[in-house]
Amino acid sequence: MGNPWLTIIGIGEDGLAGLSEASRKALADAETVFGGERHLALAGVTDRGRPWPVPFDAECVLACRGRPTAVLASGDPFWHGVGGSLAERLNDGEWIAHPAPSTFSLAAARLGWRLETVICVGLHAAPFERLVPHLARGARIICLARDGGAGRDLAAWLAARGWGASRLWTLTALGGRRECVTRHRADSYVADPDADLVAIALEADGSDGISRSSGVPDALFVHDGQITKRPLRALALSALGPKPSERLWDIGAGSGSISVEWALCGGTAIAVEARADRAANIRSNTAAFGLTHRIGVVEGTAPDILSGLEKPQAVFMGGGLDAAMFDAVWSRIEPGTRMIAHAVTLETEALLTDLHQRHGGELMRVEIAHAGGLGRYRSWEAARPVVQWSVVR
Repeated sequence: MGNPWLTIIGIGEDGLAGLSEASRKALADAETVFGGERHLALAGVTDRGRPWPVPFDAECVLACRGRPTAVLASGDPFWHGVGGSLAERLNDGEWIAHPAPSTFSLAAARLGWRLETVICVGLHAAPFERLVPHLARGARIICLARDGGAGRDLAAWLAARGWGASRLWTLTALGGRRECVTRHRADSYVADPDADLVAIALEADGSDGISRSSGVPDALFVHDGQITKRPLRALALSALGPKPSERLWDIGAGSGSISVEWALCGGTAIAVEARADRAANIRSNTAAFGLTHRIGVVEGTAPDILSGLEKPQAVFMGGGLDAAMFDAVWSRIEPGTRMIAHAVTLETEALLTDLHQRHGGELMRVEIAHAGGLGRYRSWEAARPVVQWSVVR
């Protein structure tokens, strides 16, 4: 690690007593110690202490570059903490970290939960909808909450969405003399709204969660009819092959259903939509699924709007494709990028047939019919056939 000027120290509710010898030495040697007012008090730092600015800004730490400096953070600074924000601004050898047990670790230890099977979510600065992709019967989730009032609001949010039978534990001041663990049901939650240092542990019980297989129900999306319907969405996603950390361009996104299911698989998406009302629907859907941090909505007309976007690993074009659009997209993406296009008109079908001839890939025509009423009987109601072309750049 060379001779780092910055030491990032995780501190718990037990204060100096819980710190390693290396952490205590770094604190003693530091000219300046940054942290929250609570952290500085726990470490007994007075004249050398500098509370974090609000809103948080790392520049004050970087201004001390080259001089012995320490940063105090709760528990593990690299798990929903300040550690990552600082490390990404520093070079190798400039910093060293001494983490303490995280709130997640302490909560799992109090409840006897296997931490590797628990979903850990930071909700102190995020909407409760961030839980939507994770809610399923029996799921165990530990959330960092702002305070006791946020715990009360979370319980009400769960109950309103059919998860009122879920068991909740409020865990406050873990690892310190004020530590307290209380158990509740979501639909009868009673806790101190003024409590701080709160974590909420949740064992979900209630309505069905979101399936992780491709093709969630159309009814879950706000749309004006411009939506890639469930069966074709499943086929498109199968061809797109979502992978965690990969980026999708969803061009002519409509309702954003492709982007939503891609993001549910762990990737990120950029949904491009020309119409303002449909872009509003996409934003509504990303918020409802708790995916605003994974899906960016770009309102504008492709291909011009694409020039400033980060390169994708996959592209979906559900409508509005023409030769100029294809050429513009094809020239912007890198070799190895997967591209899927759908056609419902004869003109676009002819274009995809030509592109398949020139670039290869797989061309497939899909015809789907659903059973519907016909007087006293039933018959098949055929949907418009769709042609799907999939290719790798």
